[in-house]
Amino acid sequence: MPALTDLPNIGSRAAELLRAVGIDDAAQLAALGAEEAWLRLQTVDPGVCLHQLQALEGAVLGIPKAQLSAERKTELKAFAAAHRPAGGAR
Repeated sequence: MPALTDLPNIGSRAAELLRAVGIDDAAQLAALGAEEAWLRLQTVDPGVCLHQLQALEGAVLGIPKAQLSAERKTELKAFAAAHRPAGGAR
């Protein structure tokens, strides 16, 4: 099972935050999905942004976030806007 940092778009800081919310490996991230993982990240970092959501989706799919389809990027943007943390500026 790949480590979080073996996934595209997931560096050491993102992996640290994911572990802080109970997501310890690639399988857990895939099972939760990008949206749920991003919502959990808001509990430890209210400044999480759309780019992080896109990075998570790319990690789940095994691709760089730049390769996400335009349709999926639009869906993620709407999700992020609807679930922006209170006081969040992003």
